[in-house]
Amino acid sequence: MTSGFHLSSQTLLLAVHLPLAIGTATHALLHKRDPRAAWGWIAVCWLFPVAGAILYYLFGVNRVQTKARRVFGSELPDTVLPCPDRSPGIAGADPEEVRELVRLGWAMSGRQLLGGNRIDPLHDGDQAYPAMLEAIAQARRTVHLSSYIFRDDPAGQRFAQALQQAQQRGVEVRVQLDGLADFLYRPRGSRLLRRHGLRPALFLPLRLWPPMLHVNLRNHRKLLVVDGQTAFTGGINIQQGHLAGADGVPKITDLHFRIRGPLAQQLEQVFLADWSFAAGQPAPDEPEAAQVGGESNQGDHASRVITEGPNEDIDRLVMVLIGALATAHERVWFMTPYFLPPSPLVGALQSAALRGIDVSIVMPQRSDQPWMDWATRHMLRHLLRRQVRVYLRPPPFAHTKLLVVDDWYVQFGSANLDTRSLRLNFELMVENFGEPLAAAMAAHFSQVRDASRPAALKDLDARRLPARFRDALCWLFSPYL
Repeated sequence: MTSGFHLSSQTLLLAVHLPLAIGTATHALLHKRDPRAAWGWIAVCWLFPVAGAILYYLFGVNRVQTKARRVFGSELPDTVLPCPDRSPGIAGADPEEVRELVRLGWAMSGRQLLGGNRIDPLHDGDQAYPAMLEAIAQARRTVHLSSYIFRDDPAGQRFAQALQQAQQRGVEVRVQLDGLADFLYRPRGSRLLRRHGLRPALFLPLRLWPPMLHVNLRNHRKLLVVDGQTAFTGGINIQQGHLAGADGVPKITDLHFRIRGPLAQQLEQVFLADWSFAAGQPAPDEPEAAQVGGESNQGDHASRVITEGPNEDIDRLVMVLIGALATAHERVWFMTPYFLPPSPLVGALQSAALRGIDVSIVMPQRSDQPWMDWATRHMLRHLLRRQVRVYLRPPPFAHTKLLVVDDWYVQFGSANLDTRSLRLNFELMVENFGEPLAAAMAAHFSQVRDASRPAALKDLDARRLPARFRDALCWLFSPYL
């Protein structure tokens, strides 16, 4: 009797497992872009009866892509339209290479390059927060704020009060927070905002039913736009750690940027699309079209927004980065808190270094995620052996995301150089053509690099076997870190 029951239960399990495994494995085969991810999920679906199919349903299916396209629409046309941009004239840059990079940015983003912007770098929260709070205090029509982390601490409370005061004087205030980050960082910033009479929209909040467990699909953008005229973006979240402590040093050092000019409206369009998705409401009327070309009295920067997210099938930011590396003649300087780039970008870095370009990468000596540091150490030797220079920045934790190419091209924003940012998160970067910002950022990079320690092959090779094994194991799981 027991044997017959055992046999029937095995038959039932097999009858359930086979169609589930076939269906989920076929879905992974048809929809995954990376063959390694497809192989991994196919193996999980077959090796773990029923549980593998459930895991794939919960974590492997990119439902946000379909939903995001339904809400956002595709940001890119089916075919690449002729580039309408007028390439900026930049001293020291090859005009044809500038045109090529301008054209690539248009093809990847579908957004025009906008001239006449003024861009001011802001170092740490001690410079960024006062400028942001002043802009909110001067708002007359709208305040739009998106932050990955918004903590209920003294810094968050100052912003909540400023937003409340703006709303009380008739300004339309919209706030969006990432649902997972709001859940993890307690006490929750969303509750702080609600206590101040605000209604933040949460991007893909976690819930059990109907299931919404997309821990890997996050909105990592940091954006403040006031009256469609002044914008702030970069890497700084809203939390006390970005402000100097009693020792005069913040726990987290970072760069943010104040933008005045036509680019602010392009950034506002990104916010409104995100907010509409998170709030489940139609976006308000779009701002008036920004002025293009060089006619503006704001400044002399030509800039454009590049967004990245899993609602598109194209690695747009990676392609723009590779294009920027291909135009370099003197230097390619990256600053990033996490460094686990995809293989095509690794190859582009190695190729640039081997043709004599100064390819330098500054990253933290120790980040806030030790498993990322371990995984990075495993792959660094492949870069160092190909003449890529890596510098480890001492504490405090450096959270800056920055790219400088030669004397005329800069990228800044929210994206890290890792799989999570480049494949899973919704990110925002600004590309900028022009000497003034490039010169300022090159000077900042040089100052940080001089204070950092060069990574050396001999140190990596001297690691003991347990450490090398740990680092390799973390690297193996790097697409999920």
